[in-house]
Amino acid sequence: MILFVMGVCGSGKSTIGQSLAKELKYPFFDGDDFHPQANIDKMSKGQPLNDDDRQGWLQALNQKAKEVKEGVFACSALKESYRQILFEGIPWGQLVYLNGSFELIDTRMKARKDHFMPPGLLTSQFQTLEEPEYGLNISIDQEPEKIVEEIMENLSPGNQEFGLIGLGVMGKSLARNLAGKGFKLALYNRFVKNSEEQVAEKFIEEFDELNDCKGFEDLGAFVNSLSTPRKIFLMVNAGKVTDLVIEELKPLLDKGDIIIDGGNSHFADTQRRMEDLKANGLHFIGTGVSGGEEGALKGPSIMPGGDKEAYQKIAPYLEAIAARDAQGNGCCTYIGKGGSGHFVKMIHNGIEYAEMQLLAEVYALLRYVNGLSPEQISDELQSWETNGLSSYLLEITHKLLLKKEGEAYLVDLILDKAGNKGTGSWTTISMAELGIPATMISSALFARYISSFKQKRERYQKQFDLSTTKQSQVSTNDLRNAYQLARLVNHQQGFELINEASKQYQWELNLPELARIWTNGCIIRSELMEELIGRLKSGTDFLLTLEKEELAIKLEALKAITIAGIQTGVSLPTHLSAMDYLNTQLFDYPTANIIQAQRDFFGAHTYKRVDDPEGPSHHTVWE
Repeated sequence: MILFVMGVCGSGKSTIGQSLAKELKYPFFDGDDFHPQANIDKMSKGQPLNDDDRQGWLQALNQKAKEVKEGVFACSALKESYRQILFEGIPWGQLVYLNGSFELIDTRMKARKDHFMPPGLLTSQFQTLEEPEYGLNISIDQEPEKIVEEIMENLSPGNQEFGLIGLGVMGKSLARNLAGKGFKLALYNRFVKNSEEQVAEKFIEEFDELNDCKGFEDLGAFVNSLSTPRKIFLMVNAGKVTDLVIEELKPLLDKGDIIIDGGNSHFADTQRRMEDLKANGLHFIGTGVSGGEEGALKGPSIMPGGDKEAYQKIAPYLEAIAARDAQGNGCCTYIGKGGSGHFVKMIHNGIEYAEMQLLAEVYALLRYVNGLSPEQISDELQSWETNGLSSYLLEITHKLLLKKEGEAYLVDLILDKAGNKGTGSWTTISMAELGIPATMISSALFARYISSFKQKRERYQKQFDLSTTKQSQVSTNDLRNAYQLARLVNHQQGFELINEASKQYQWELNLPELARIWTNGCIIRSELMEELIGRLKSGTDFLLTLEKEELAIKLEALKAITIAGIQTGVSLPTHLSAMDYLNTQLFDYPTANIIQAQRDFFGAHTYKRVDDPEGPSHHTVWE
């Protein structure tokens, strides 16, 4: 623990700090000793220090605190900006504010001798003072012994620096990841008689890296074990459960404490919770976490959004456990204000839906048109990884195709009814609300919906027993080119959706940085995502980065495989969606003019004219 004891000059920082250091058996550091001579000379002349004067002083204190890791520092960090410098990179720090009236401290200052700071500067100190909304607020209108006793009683007893609530699969993996980086955790899981008992305690006993962790079933004890400002990561079910946990936490927390929601919450819920907790002086960070169980343990991609100052207090934790990009930097960054963190995680999942469906369609063509076995398809997909198509989803797909149960391939034993957890539908709704045609995401979502009607599909197939046009084998070269082009369209649509949300919600999102943190740890990490970091610096029109000849070759390949799907009856919703999107973008065969004429005919909705597209709207009496 690093303990910063602050207050105006004359509040007793050094006296109290020295006593606390003795109690805690920590070294004591007087902030005055870190002032450069120029600052001392200035104050000796009765001149107050400005922010520039204090910058180097605060940084020196911060550096010393990082070096010693345990100690008590007395310094007059009067502004919040000063305290931000002190706490930079020291999440284990705690703050004690010695609070006293001007009259009391003025009397003390006048009685003090041989100090370089004259009593006349006290007025400027009170004018500068910004009282902290976190840490311990201790009145100095009592004896020093009582002050020290009060501080010792209120210091977090276990001094656990980071809390995590919810020890499901993801929660446990994140806890092990955090503990493995050296952080002292408090872990809480609910108590359910004969079902969930001593979950945290038993989990801690199971893994050596959790030795410094403490487990709880009592929420109050869990909260009291944490250093301030408290940092609590929620890994519970999104929706009502998250709201219930927050309501339980609110009366137990103090101003300045931070709640981090790591679930798949809807971004509008995140914004609502943020405003509600802000009224209580609490911070809320909506954080997308991608990578599944393995990613959570070994390094996920992390997308935190909310108050930037609050993020800086939790950044050392999140950035430490994140996956690393090609340059070794953490795949975690401050996304933006409001619910932006959960929004971009939602779009990540939408892009993921389409990426998964594209691979399922590739499998379908190779299996049902080309007649390849799962093992042969696996070999084909594995060869694509060396042709610029490397991705996590491609990798796991060619691996899962090899899995057998007895003599049967496991994929042939899995019922073709796909599940979904809501983020795909939320993305589709946001697409409609923002007016961005992310058509491949919605096509992938509807493919999952259709798959759930298994019995209905079987009835149709049995009743009609239709034969389809025989198709010669599709070219694997065409299939690879088509898949590559469709993926580019999918990513373009996803990033256009994020870009529009950034504009409409005034989030000021950094799209190249977002692509960077998606290059590792997350489900949609890929070689293409690495390339998009540079492309996004010029905008989201990825198609414009293609040469005409390259586009023409890939477009013909996409046409060929979609025709094959239509002729054979193999459903290819995302490839067809990409094809249709490209047709609307690349060829000028208008249809919206008919729609506008229809709307004007039955509803007098008016239309614009091609000879004056920016001019007035027109209405025609059609009969």
